[in-house]
Amino acid sequence: MSPKISACFSAMRLRTLPLSAAGVILGLMLAASDYHVSWKVALFTLLTTVFLQILSNVSNELGDFVSGTDGAGRQGPEGVLSRGLLTRMDFRNMIIVYILLCIASGLAMIWFSFGTFFALEPVLLMLLGCAAISGAMRYTLGRNPYGYRGLGDLYVFLFFGLVSVIGSYFVASHTVRPFVLLPAFSIGVFSVGVLNVNNIRDMKTDAATRVTIPLRIGERAAKVYQTVLVVAGWVSMLLYASLRMFDPWHYLFVLTLPLYAVHLAGVWKHSGRKLDPMLPLLVMSTFLFALLGGAGFLVYLF
Repeated sequence: MSPKISACFSAMRLRTLPLSAAGVILGLMLAASDYHVSWKVALFTLLTTVFLQILSNVSNELGDFVSGTDGAGRQGPEGVLSRGLLTRMDFRNMIIVYILLCIASGLAMIWFSFGTFFALEPVLLMLLGCAAISGAMRYTLGRNPYGYRGLGDLYVFLFFGLVSVIGSYFVASHTVRPFVLLPAFSIGVFSVGVLNVNNIRDMKTDAATRVTIPLRIGERAAKVYQTVLVVAGWVSMLLYASLRMFDPWHYLFVLTLPLYAVHLAGVWKHSGRKLDPMLPLLVMSTFLFALLGGAGFLVYLF
């Protein structure tokens, strides 16, 4: 593999994909437990999510490089732009490619789900898709990126939680049960938790270029915030399981509880770069939480 292709793969930040896929997987599995779900719809829903996440990753690295956030003293992993492995033009070309892939995959998802683009639901989904593409790019890009104004938590909660779980459930089933808001809330706050730990780690370098929740409230309060996010996510999913017909399998996700306990212990114990291991731990914990949470409602089908 050539160095340039390797750098392109590095810029995709594939390690982030389990978090973006978690909500979609949970939404699809919950829909499959209640209705028949087409494998084509499920496939293109997942692909659209993956392309949106990669678009966000590539756009964020370009935005951080242009703003100076990805520079000397950065607490997190150094980007390929700052290492000189790719140019700004390379990143702009990648952004165009992933926008086109998002559009193509999203349209395929809508077509296989509804069989038309000319109805209210497909039109609304296309508008939502445009908002998702714009949101993925404008976190750190553009004249007034919302990620630099302390609004990243809101974006992550909406798109990684509510839109991801409820949207995938709706695309797969053409309906939404009100209680699905509860698992969507859980994935949303866990995803915000990943961003929050990242922002706690980067407080020293972020102070010069952006505003984040930890910078506004301080490190200790940000760790309290992290604890509240994790506890609230668990309470919400436990409430969802209790509101459904009782079945011990519905609580299968409880097996991931020790992982979250280890995560919170690490967040309270460490600061700066020592928080690095807490990020993949929470990402994989959330992915397993979603996988087991959905599987617990699908067991009876087998």
